[in-house]
Formats: sequence, C-alpha cells, structure tokens
Amino acid sequence: MPEMILLNCEDRMDKTIQALERDFSKIRTGKANPAILNDVKVDYYGVPTPVTQVGSVSAPDAQSIVVKPWDTSILKELEKAIQTSGLGLNPLNDGKIIRIPIPPLTEATRKDLVKNSKKVAEDNKVAIRNVRRDAMEELKKLEKDGQISEDDLKRYEQEVQKLTDKFIEKIDKLAKEKEVDIMSI
Repeated sequence: MPEMILLNCEDRMDKTIQALERDFSKIRTGKANPAILNDVKVDYYGVPTPVTQVGSVSAPDAQSIVVKPWDTSILKELEKAIQTSGLGLNPLNDGKIIRIPIPPLTEATRKDLVKNSKKVAEDNKVAIRNVRRDAMEELKKLEKDGQISEDDLKRYEQEVQKLTDKFIEKIDKLAKEKEVDIMSI
C-alpha cells in the first residue's frame, strides 16, 4: 500500500513536470518555435480547432513560423486567429500559406518573459509540494490505522521528500534553461 502511494506521488509529480514543459513551450523567446501556436484555435467550419490540426506548422528559420493549411479556404480565419491570439504576432497571408515573422524581443519584454517563466516555475513547485503533502497525509493515515509502523512511516516520508527534492531540482533546471533561452539574443 505505501508503495502505491509513492508510485502515485511520483506519477503526479511527473505530470506536473510535463505541464511545466508545456507551459514553457508557450512562452515566447526570440527564436521561432511552432509550439507557441499550440493553443491558438481557428474557426474551422464553425468548430474552434487548434491551428496544428488544420495545417502543418514549421519554423524554416529562427525568425519565422510558417503555417501551411491543408484547406486554403481558411486562410483568412487562420490569419485572424493568430492576430487575436494575444501572442503579439502579425501574420502575413500570401494566398497559400501564412508566414509569421517573429520580431526580436526588447530588453523589457525579455525581462517580463523571464519574470513570467519564474512565476510559472514557482506555481509548479507549489503543485509538487501539494503532491508531497497529500502523500504524507496518506502515509500518516496508514500509520494511524496500524497498517504501517512508525519506523516505516519515517522511511516512506523520507522517500517522498527525496522525490520532492528531485522534482523541485528538475523545475529549477528547466526554469534556468528557459531564462537562458529567453535572454539569449
């Protein structure tokens, strides 16, 4: 039973790291990254559809993203969806594809993005600590119910803490990498 608690704890912490990586992929850097369009939805025959499902999205170079829709009749809707996405991008429609130039980031914008990425990282650290708290409560309940001894409780609590430390360290590493990515020109 305690092993299941540890496995569940590790699984939930893994999912938190995956969520952090998804969140970080949406934060703009000075380089073209097709992942920033993952949450942009286009009105495709009355259904909000992710851009990635209506065409191919690529970054042919570091300063632009190209969206090539499979159905060119949605170019106008696609252009509008990208403009109104809040990403600060200005797409260019040439009748066949959408080309999105990625403007260089100003120093102030970079600092704001770093601040935002640190907040995202801190939110995910809180999520990791919440998972730790839940696991500790479950272990204490097992000990209270007589299913594990006090010594086992201490040992399992140490295991949970080791997992927590490992995942917090992973978050710090990812946050540092993102900061370097944002600040590099």
